Amino acid sequence: MQEIGDTTSLLMSPSLVEATLEDQTLPGISEGEIIVIRSIRRKKNISAYRQGGRIVVSIPARMSKADERAMVPEMVAKIRAQEAAATMSEESLSIRVGELLSQLAPEITVRPSSVNWRAMRERWGSCTGTDRSIRISDRLKGAPDNVLDYVLFHEAIHLQFFDHGPKFKELLARFPEEELAEAYLSGYEAAETALTAPEALKKLLNKGA
Repeated sequence: MQEIGDTTSLLMSPSLVEATLEDQTLPGISEGEIIVIRSIRRKKNISAYRQGGRIVVSIPARMSKADERAMVPEMVAKIRAQEAAATMSEESLSIRVGELLSQLAPEITVRPSSVNWRAMRERWGSCTGTDRSIRISDRLKGAPDNVLDYVLFHEAIHLQFFDHGPKFKELLARFPEEELAEAYLSGYEAAETALTAPEALKKLLNKGA
């Protein structure tokens, strides 16, 4: 887990930079999945939200470590529960792939044997032609329907056309909201990069010191 001090507080106290940007781990939380932001503007309330591939928890700057260790896991659990309730099942993912191919690319006869959620940071999806399996990044849980559909359709085409050749591109272009989906994915990656670059933040703050 990363803990980042509020930008205002860091600028006011440069010595705080090194302390607040150190990696720390909370019980029951995978390292790197959670980012805790200590904000001098926040007095009592705690908030949590998903940004990029991580859960961001904003807490008051003066909160004790003991309270942080007690409260942060609770907020993370709430976010995960909300996402679980809204997440499409793997069976539903398989059904949706079949619907997309029937509607947009009926000439593709290959159907996936399985479609599974998978923890992936580098890709949105992947597939294996030999066993006809598709894997979708769990970062897309809670994504807009058109974005998830786009990634599913992309991987489903790959089961028959393995490269990004002309035929693949022609089929993918049939997706009605291709540009919007690509824009969402690009924005998501940009947000994730911004939250996982403490070294870049350090350099920025040092310039203003």
